[in-house]
Formats: sequence, C-alpha cells, structure tokens
Amino acid sequence: MRTILTAILAAAAFGAVPSSAADPVRVMILGTTHMSNANQDKMNVSVDDVLTEKRQAELVAINDALARFAPTEVAVEWPAALADERYAKYLDGSLEPSRNEVVQVGFRLAKTLGLTKVHGIDVDGDFPFEPVEAYAKAHDQTAILDDAMNLIEVSVAATQEKVDTGSLGGVLRYLNEPAHIVADNAFYRVVAKIGGGGEQPGALLLAAWQKRNLLTCARLVQLSQPGDRVVVLFGSGHAFLLRQCVTETPGFELVEPNDFLPE
Repeated sequence: MRTILTAILAAAAFGAVPSSAADPVRVMILGTTHMSNANQDKMNVSVDDVLTEKRQAELVAINDALARFAPTEVAVEWPAALADERYAKYLDGSLEPSRNEVVQVGFRLAKTLGLTKVHGIDVDGDFPFEPVEAYAKAHDQTAILDDAMNLIEVSVAATQEKVDTGSLGGVLRYLNEPAHIVADNAFYRVVAKIGGGGEQPGALLLAAWQKRNLLTCARLVQLSQPGDRVVVLFGSGHAFLLRQCVTETPGFELVEPNDFLPE
C-alpha cells in the first residue's frame, strides 16, 4: 500500500501541469549489475540471491525511491517481444520467480505505477574481442590489452566489494556516479589503441559497441513523447553511451538516478 501511495502522490505532483510539445522528455538512465548472474561479460560481478528477505526489502526501498520520479514509461535491456511476453505474465501472476534485474527492478516499478507495457529496447550486437586479442599478440601490443583488461578487473572488484558489504541501493548509487560511469568507459578508448594502418580491430570493436548502443538510443527516442518521464534500466556498461544519447538529443533532459536512489 505504501509503495502504491508513493507512486500516486509522485504522479500527482509531476502531473499538475499538462504536458505540451515544448515539455522535455526526462530520462533516467539507471545502470545496474546483472542480478541473476548471467555471466554475459568478460568479467562478472557475483550477486547473492536477491529473492532473500533482506534483498527483497532493499529492492522495495529502491522501488519506492524510483517511484518518486513518477515514470510514465519503463524501458529495459531485453528485446521487445521478450519484454512484452514476460511482463504480461508478471502482471497476471504466472511468471516464474526470477532474480533478473529486469523483473526485480523494471517490472516491479512499472507495475507499481500501473503501466501496462514495459518497453524492451535492447538489440543483438557483435562484440569482436577475439580479433583484438589476436592482433595484440601478433604485434607486440599485449601490454595495451593488459591495461584495458585491468581497468575492467578493478571496476568489477570495486563493484563486488559494494555487493558483498552493502545494500543493493548502495550498489546502484555507486554504479550511477557520473565519475564512475566515465571511468568505466575508458576500457573502449584504451582498446582503440590496438591496431595499425589498415588493420584496426580495436576501433572495430568500439564501432560495434557504438552501433548496438545507437540502435538502442533510436528505440528510446522513438518511444518517447514530450512530457514523458522514462526510466531506462540497462547494464551499467551501457550507461555512458545511453546518457550521451539523452544529452545530445534535442528535447531530452537527463535525470540523475542518484537524486532518487536510496543508500
């Protein structure tokens, strides 16, 4: 009841003035770790069971905090068809228990606010890392690759420490600090040093990553209308480019998650 009341009061506050074509689209890019331990990345953070009573209480606190933003749309790191199918099951109670952050944060928030749809805006993308490794080994550039991988290792270790010793709200606050987001993106700029002449595997990896995020950006821009308030829930590695999408799109305004997230 408290969660629903929070959402209603927030929606009333934000909705006091009717939207117009001049109203910005306010977008919160909420970077997250993968709570179901999908091991999708080169190095991964291990999250304990978020279905426990302790973690569920933390997720409720996150939900209540995000509801104060009164989102009119929620977008997540799933393909559209999958998000449609599973959110419908979530609403009717037939979805199997899931530790995935899309369900635990995105679906929970959308249901709290009475939203009938969660937008899946993720797309498949290549991540051609093997050519980068091969070129580095063949051209005495392994030190550059080691530097790039060390950046990831340090970031993962710091996030793991937050998970092991703090709350999920604290983890999300850490991942969404602007300085951390910038530092987290440094991996791609270091990898771009790997290559030479007409053979540029580092730049091609960067281009592939940019392409996936640009396609996601397009879907975000296309679903939004003036006056919307959108929460975009994605792996934190995407946050730098998705924030860039928002800040560089006319009529869009970036909202900082840490203005809302609990400790």
